[in-house]
Amino acid sequence: MSFSTQITPHYNPKRLAVKLNAKGEQFVVHGHPWVFSNNITKINDDAISGDLAIIFSKNKNRVIGLGLYDANSPIRIKMLYSGTERVEINAAFFQNKIKEAFNKRSLLLKTNTNSYRLLFGENDGFPGLIADVYASVLVIKIYSEIWLPYLETIIPSLQRTSKAETIVMRLSRGLEKSKLHQLKNGEVVYGTLENEVVEFVEHGVKFSANVIKGHKTGYFLDHRANRKQVGEWSKGKTVLDVFSYAGGFSVHALANGATEVTSLDISKQALDIAVQNGKLNSYSGTHKTIAGDAFKELKKLIKNKITFDVVVIDPPSFAKQASEIDLAKKKYAQLAELGVKLTSKKGLLVLASCSSRVEAQSFFDINNQVLLSMQRPFKLKLKTQHDIDHPVGFPEGAYLKSGYYRFED
Repeated sequence: MSFSTQITPHYNPKRLAVKLNAKGEQFVVHGHPWVFSNNITKINDDAISGDLAIIFSKNKNRVIGLGLYDANSPIRIKMLYSGTERVEINAAFFQNKIKEAFNKRSLLLKTNTNSYRLLFGENDGFPGLIADVYASVLVIKIYSEIWLPYLETIIPSLQRTSKAETIVMRLSRGLEKSKLHQLKNGEVVYGTLENEVVEFVEHGVKFSANVIKGHKTGYFLDHRANRKQVGEWSKGKTVLDVFSYAGGFSVHALANGATEVTSLDISKQALDIAVQNGKLNSYSGTHKTIAGDAFKELKKLIKNKITFDVVVIDPPSFAKQASEIDLAKKKYAQLAELGVKLTSKKGLLVLASCSSRVEAQSFFDINNQVLLSMQRPFKLKLKTQHDIDHPVGFPEGAYLKSGYYRFED
């Protein structure tokens, strides 16, 4: 397999001997994928990103784990392996990890779906690396320099496993500025890409993703099971999809026979994509769009006494750092209240959160308190979390949660 670009950096990774304090050692022993800089008590002075960190236990001087050193992150070592068995970090090691990840997705790939997350960062043993498949196109997004020395080993394995005909590299903003590589964001490193907009199928419903310019890798695959569920419960209904982005929930609702769907998003460009995605499928309902700030637009709809049989509110992350958690909780409460007012008699309200810093129990408690205070009898019909291709391997890896609330009046 050959690449269209020279992606190996100008250095070979060194082996670093690392010792940790008691707290850091406990993290490693329990299989947590992160070691913070303040947990390290001893390490080589000349360590650079991508070096292999060999972690020794404090007392017995035996190896307890292997990781990659990241000079640019407070998470200074991203773990690849925890344990005391002798393990070599080589092509076979990565190939086995990729195979394990692929096998976890086997049930999903037996459905009428050809888009999936093949590697979900830390949760699949690849911290700071995401690999998403859209039909025959594999999009790899890298968030850290640690992977630069290993890409030429990993990419062929990803290609063989996914059978991708095209591979696109996407880089985080930090990595775009790095001088350790010659990669460009959106570069095609294997095969050819005739159109940056790639069509794919999700549970029988057609979508498209812009794999060069779209958010993350082009689309958000994590809500797939929720989109399918909302679609199934939207037949013959009117639907409001808030923070609709490319119309995931909207398109499933239309394809499943919703009579009218309204997609609401602040981005006019995203709404255009939502409309186009809808048109990839045959539907008889009406697809409306509202461009504007969700909080303001929802209040306008309430003022005009407009309600919907199904209301889906799936905002972007409100708490990217710890200092934003309290404000995020207030926003979730506000959205739950607006949602109740917009849901028609015996309607369904779906509330979702992708803020990992707001834990699932806390999110469901907020929704419950708000709904009870509105004095509309309801039943919690369903609680969902990650889809099968977003396995959760450690507590911080869990971020997605959704609650389905059915009103009884």
